[in-house]
Amino acid sequence: MTTGTTMTRRATRAWGAAALCSLALAGCSAQGGADGDRASDPKPASTAADRAAARQEPTKKPAPDPAALKNVRVNVSDGQTVGVGMPISLTFARPVPVAERAAVERRLKVETSPGVTGSWSWVEDRNLLDGQRVDYRPREPWKPGTEVTVRAGSGTTRTFEVGRSLVATVDVRTHTMRVVKDGRAREVKVTAGAPGMDTWNGTMVVLDKQSRVLMDSRTVGYGKAYKDYYNYAVHLTASGTYLHENPNANATAGESNVTHGCIGLATDGTARRFYEEVIPGDIVRVVGSKETVAAGNGYGGWNVGWKQWRAGSALD
Repeated sequence: MTTGTTMTRRATRAWGAAALCSLALAGCSAQGGADGDRASDPKPASTAADRAAARQEPTKKPAPDPAALKNVRVNVSDGQTVGVGMPISLTFARPVPVAERAAVERRLKVETSPGVTGSWSWVEDRNLLDGQRVDYRPREPWKPGTEVTVRAGSGTTRTFEVGRSLVATVDVRTHTMRVVKDGRAREVKVTAGAPGMDTWNGTMVVLDKQSRVLMDSRTVGYGKAYKDYYNYAVHLTASGTYLHENPNANATAGESNVTHGCIGLATDGTARRFYEEVIPGDIVRVVGSKETVAAGNGYGGWNVGWKQWRAGSALD
């Protein structure tokens, strides 16, 4: 009996151990439930992509902007609507050496919708040193409705839109100005620069406009010939050319040229009407005169042929 009981107890213990072993192999635990299930999940094998990501080097930081772009000034404001002749003009606090201009241009980006063919060109500004200004313009005037974004390095971005088209052509020989706005034309009588004080020939772009401006002949080399306020002044060149209301035009517009180089319009509402419809970037073209306005006298870059304009880029 003793022997049989001992054997029975041994068999019971062996069966219990086998059962526990079987449970362990089945993945059960003393706790059971969800925790036990998670503990038994096999660790997923790493993929080739995971291993590649682990070996990948940290992303390199972009190269810093050239120092010239730190305080760069852009001629257009964010959200502005401009005329079809407006270039993008950047000016720098100090001249950019020739050897550094390509690096600056590489950090200048222009995005347009629709796309255009355009180029940067270094311009000798009338009032700045060589290397302090670079302009971008398309090969042809912008199409109305074009959306433009310009980025100058990582810290300066401007987005603007090209509005309707307005091009005014002044013929100093016939003393008239033909204004074409969105395909509709009208003719206006004007008076331009008298002989010896001729109005600049060529294409100019409206820089800005003011309802009233003090004009002093001493600032443009004409002594004490005049000093007075003039109304409805549309600014065309850095050298002081305006298209503005001039009482002398009441008698001379359409007949003769009597100004000191500006383009005069009568006081009967003619000057005011033109003033109210123009915006910065509109084109004013003068024909029949003599010396052509320089690229750096305001926005005179349209007087430079496309091949020459592109040659002014440091990247070409």
